[in-house]
Amino acid sequence: NVQMPVSLKEEAQQRAFAAFNADLCVVVAYGLILPPALLQAPRLGCINAHASLLPRWRGAAPIQRALMAGDTETGVSIMQMDEGLDTGPVLGQAKVTIDANCDAGQLHDRLAALSAGLLTEIANELCRGTAPEAVEQGDGASYAAKIDKAESRLDWTRPAPELANLVRALSPAPGAWFQHGAARIKLLAARAQSHDGAEAPGTVLAGDGFSVVCGGGTALRFVRLQRAGKSVLATAEFLRGHAIAAGETLPCPATS
Repeated sequence: NVQMPVSLKEEAQQRAFAAFNADLCVVVAYGLILPPALLQAPRLGCINAHASLLPRWRGAAPIQRALMAGDTETGVSIMQMDEGLDTGPVLGQAKVTIDANCDAGQLHDRLAALSAGLLTEIANELCRGTAPEAVEQGDGASYAAKIDKAESRLDWTRPAPELANLVRALSPAPGAWFQHGAARIKLLAARAQSHDGAEAPGTVLAGDGFSVVCGGGTALRFVRLQRAGKSVLATAEFLRGHAIAAGETLPCPATS
């Protein structure tokens, strides 16, 4: 019995949901807040798997925000849902370390596998009556706002470590990007490095590899790139088909 309601605010939809006489409702990656009538309908309530260690990174984009912030640890939380946005008491958590080069796609897959096991375990415990008591979330909440399109453009005046974190947070999609002539180019993997030259931010450096001057005495080394409608390529292969010369200045958002 598969139903795909556009909204759960209508009384008819809420009555249809209550008619299932469900023991437990499991919610994963659902973008709307459930109304009280739905939260109260199942005998054991509603539980949600969220891709962060609550109360850190409540909201729509916890994976991306954790990577943007340079977090070295994250995880999944299973919570008893209430009327707030990811504010319910926590039934269980599991942690993972974030590797320095881990991107959003890789972290998503790790957390999805982790949450599946933890969610199944806690759901079974709830149904058996053996689940631990849910713990109210403490202080230190932060909000993982939905990614805005304007955030995805690379600003070379920012320090390279910040840009490297942005690149991996938006990889594989939607992708951090920069402008070169008429081409919008996605940068899908990059590494930060120090740089003590006096070139302006956005300057393409000569030498081994391909790096661009950034703010704060840093540079960003490109690893993988993609043009619109094309395959993802390693830097050397990409440059054979789209030349970007040393000494060129890639525009910053405010100057292009």
